[in-house]
Amino acid sequence: MSEHEHGAARRPAITRDSYDELYRSAAAVWTGRPNGQLVAEASDLVPGTALDAGAGEGGDALWLASRGWRVTAVDFSPVALERGAAKAAELGLADRIDWRHEDLDTWTPPARAFDLVTAHYLHAAWTDRAAMFRGLAAAVAPGGTLLVVGHQHGEQWGHGHASAHEAGALFTAEDVAAVLDPAEWAGIVTETRDRDPDAAHRTGNPVPDTVLVGRRR
Repeated sequence: MSEHEHGAARRPAITRDSYDELYRSAAAVWTGRPNGQLVAEASDLVPGTALDAGAGEGGDALWLASRGWRVTAVDFSPVALERGAAKAAELGLADRIDWRHEDLDTWTPPARAFDLVTAHYLHAAWTDRAAMFRGLAAAVAPGGTLLVVGHQHGEQWGHGHASAHEAGALFTAEDVAAVLDPAEWAGIVTETRDRDPDAAHRTGNPVPDTVLVGRRR
């Protein structure tokens, strides 16, 4: 789900069962712009097949499709997926995105099928996160890229918008790296990066991003 919230309203912590309610609460929950770390990492990649895990209303999927990618956009909220599909049709991108109603807690993506697997801010406190990340990593094709972005742990949590996220939903790039087999990857980078200033302003959440980028052998 894109972290660029539409408008300045702060929202309480949400659960698995309330995501559809969240999306029904506004004509657009997110701005529709791609997440900054995706733009930073994917702008120079040769377009191929991409998996957008936790696609929400589809800001990232739409951006990738507009740049020539064929995208599988997965989310467990049918309301969000319908909204993304409608926008794709409006932009003439409907044939480039497959919108799939799937739960990453139970759905396993096809192995080594995607040139890019991207996941931003997966707030899935209820799932076996290690298994989920292993599944996403296994879906990266040889020579492909894995990009996982989350909210960095830190004392900033508990202030402003940040307090809307349960501690159990947080993870670090190192947590993701721990489930990867280094022998299968030509490089694994884990970094803390400043948030996109516009996103920090809109959400009231200045907490840095924790970013993993992996390149499969």
